[in-house]
Amino acid sequence: MTERDTARSGPLSGLRIVEMAGKGPAPFCGMMLSDMGADVVRIDRVAAPGRRYDRYVDPMSRGRRSVAVDLKTPAGVAAVRRLAARADGLIEGYRPGVMERLGLGPAVCLEDNPRLVYGRVTGWGQEGPLAQAAGHDLNYVALTGTLHAIGEAGRPPPAPLALIGDFGGGAMFLAFGVVSALLEAQRSGAGQVVDAAMIEGVASLTAFTHGLRAAGWWKDERQANMLDGGAHFYGTYETKDGKFISIGAIEPEFYAELIERLGIDAAKMPKKMDRTGWPQWRAHLAGIFAEKTRDEWCELLEGTDVCFAPVLTFDEALAHPQNRARGTFTEYQGITQPSPSPRFSRTPGAIQSPSPQSGAHSRQALADWGLSQEEIDELVAAGAVHQAET
Repeated sequence: MTERDTARSGPLSGLRIVEMAGKGPAPFCGMMLSDMGADVVRIDRVAAPGRRYDRYVDPMSRGRRSVAVDLKTPAGVAAVRRLAARADGLIEGYRPGVMERLGLGPAVCLEDNPRLVYGRVTGWGQEGPLAQAAGHDLNYVALTGTLHAIGEAGRPPPAPLALIGDFGGGAMFLAFGVVSALLEAQRSGAGQVVDAAMIEGVASLTAFTHGLRAAGWWKDERQANMLDGGAHFYGTYETKDGKFISIGAIEPEFYAELIERLGIDAAKMPKKMDRTGWPQWRAHLAGIFAEKTRDEWCELLEGTDVCFAPVLTFDEALAHPQNRARGTFTEYQGITQPSPSPRFSRTPGAIQSPSPQSGAHSRQALADWGLSQEEIDELVAAGAVHQAET
């Protein structure tokens, strides 16, 4: 273990991870592992002459070191194999077969290092009729049935950012799988392949909804259910100033407090769980919430048990007292970005270092991971590895 390993803060300090540079879920997983203390070395491409990567600060790239490698050269591939042989884990997010064609597939890497946890994340999975097809977050969410359930009745489902597929169903399931396999490897001494498919991660996120379906409590229609905006007590409403608030008064005691604070005579309205009465209720509440501004509703309802929160913009979220008290966001490298999460009482995670330029740490990282200075000089001279000017 190097001095750098011991200096890192977090419960994964001491673990070494090789990250194959890519987009979406794999980099987010790398950020999560780094935030928790793992020494993550990212294998970046060698930039073409006159071209520079990472012109903007990407929070997902924070906390790791970058080694720029030409994977079209045998020496470059051999260098990555040397790193993987010294690593606890490797993560990649390429289409199935790409790593094998590079000569860096799991069979090769696990032969070099039988304890290696080899983490892979794809949209469709490593096999199946769609395995080689291109796709993005929206497509993976669509195939699981999840997208059909999101949005307003009578309108096309919206694109829910890239949160559900790439980061929820992909990166977080990859991180969970890698850490689980690392724990198991400590007991067995054997590594394995972690196959994280975004369609399966998203499907797992819908376990609760499938339970509601099985019980007959969920209709396959948008905005017709308790948690999709159909129920009047769980949804968003526009306020007098054109802004929005959210209400989530599901439980009887929370619902009772909402009705009381709004001064509604519930006896004159349909029963709470009478779906046929939800449109009447929603129109009634919409009229009430339109009478005051969002800030006025915050004064009346925020911090109570009606399950209330204003719908904030990103800028507004940064200034909210709850987020400020918790340090939910932090200023780092000149930009505001989410803080490492979750929290640990004894081994807190941290942003370990700035987002790197491609190849910024090639020499130092290779040396820290056991390559000799002579070997590093040969790799750089051959163009297999590039050291960026910093």
